Amino acid sequence: MGKVLVGFDFSKGAAHAVDVAIDMANRMQLDLRLVYVKKEGEVEGPVREEIERRNAAVAHLLEGIKMEYAIREGKVSRELCLQAKEDDAQVIVVGSCGMAGFKRNWIGRNTYSTITESEVPVLTLPENFVFNKTFRRIVTPIDSSADTRQKLPTAVQFAKLFDSEICVLGLYTSTNKDIRSIVNSYVRMVDEFLTKNEIRHSCRLAKVPKNLTVTTLEYAKKVSADMIVIMTEQESTLASFFMGTYAQQMLTSSTIPILSVRPEMINNMAK
Repeated sequence: MGKVLVGFDFSKGAAHAVDVAIDMANRMQLDLRLVYVKKEGEVEGPVREEIERRNAAVAHLLEGIKMEYAIREGKVSRELCLQAKEDDAQVIVVGSCGMAGFKRNWIGRNTYSTITESEVPVLTLPENFVFNKTFRRIVTPIDSSADTRQKLPTAVQFAKLFDSEICVLGLYTSTNKDIRSIVNSYVRMVDEFLTKNEIRHSCRLAKVPKNLTVTTLEYAKKVSADMIVIMTEQESTLASFFMGTYAQQMLTSSTIPILSVRPEMINNMAK
């Protein structure tokens, strides 16, 4: 059946991640696994006691599911991804507060490494994110890259889980007519896919005057989005203009939860 995994390090962001993970696990009727990655030489006893105390405090929120925990030692992202494989995890939930927190466990490099190494979707939550038991609108950017549509099945899964509206944003990163034609075609396919799956949705096309991240975040703010779904790799036309790849920029810049999906070799929508 698999599990919902949540990375935990006693930070405020990790506490929010637990709240969201519990709600998701309840909706999916999957057991929940909290994962703590300790430092070399860190005494395990006090960590275990504190985790058990916190788990007991939220036990009343579980709806017919179990909440377990694992304490591992090593590189944070590697250990979390290994645990995800062992548990056949369906999603990993972690907390993040952006560039300023590189010294903390679930922030910056460790968060980004988890996203790039994970074989399952990773939901990253900003530290000050307030979860209100729903993700009303999910922004799904579409560009001209070959794998851009592969995020749709995951976006649909979450939309059905939370009865969300998917807001499709077609991004023109070039004035080239052929590239724009590809974006137009992809957006039409996405529209048909969402209609077939009976998902409430809207579609919009937009030029990218600065970079993909800025345009996507401005649109997400405009529609009051609660989540943005991206691929771990996107086209690089303008993506590295400010702070690296598109996915990394989204992670460090967004105040909205980011669901990152790893590209696969075969595009199921193209079949």
